[in-house]
Amino acid sequence: MANALLSTSRFLSNPNREVRCMRNFQSSLYGKFSSKKIFIGREISRSYGGCKVVASVQVGRTVKNRETVIPEPDYRIPIVLLGLAGGLVYTDNLLPAAPVGLLGLLLLFQTTRVKFVFDPDALEVKIGDQLQESGENVFVGGKNRWKYSTFINWELWWPSFPILVYFKETQTKPEGQVHFFPVIFNGKQLYDVMVERAGPSKTSAPKES
Repeated sequence: MANALLSTSRFLSNPNREVRCMRNFQSSLYGKFSSKKIFIGREISRSYGGCKVVASVQVGRTVKNRETVIPEPDYRIPIVLLGLAGGLVYTDNLLPAAPVGLLGLLLLFQTTRVKFVFDPDALEVKIGDQLQESGENVFVGGKNRWKYSTFINWELWWPSFPILVYFKETQTKPEGQVHFFPVIFNGKQLYDVMVERAGPSKTSAPKES
């Protein structure tokens, strides 16, 4: 009995532990579990009756496995810009029509190829359906991949018709680096995954399209 109490005390006193059992088992309190992870902190590795224990659980908090999320493309902004350019041409305002039309064409092209990939740890910009690397950031340098843990602020403008997404991170430089991207993705999906991975924003969620 004393040995059992001592073993339990050692297990609970370890602040960082992940418990993973690769077979199904029954619990009178929680029902059936299968290959679940719970967070407590550091890692250990032992076997108890064929069940591997690897430990990593924060007490009082269950950690969910995050899936990779890629918001769907949204063509509304380039279509609006191209429509505006067409209207300007129709009214013989050719000078402003040219840059507006070119911007619309650029965003239309980017919408077909640029992907925001939210993996379990970071946001990364990738290219095409094959999710190819996007290379170095042309404005600030470094890879177009930023860990959620480095985000210190983000906003979505404007919620009802999102046009720009802004975020600031400390991965590129310690004092913080600002990024702006046109919202050429589904705004609702983008907002939801940003809230989940980077925490809440001051803006409200965009309306369903």
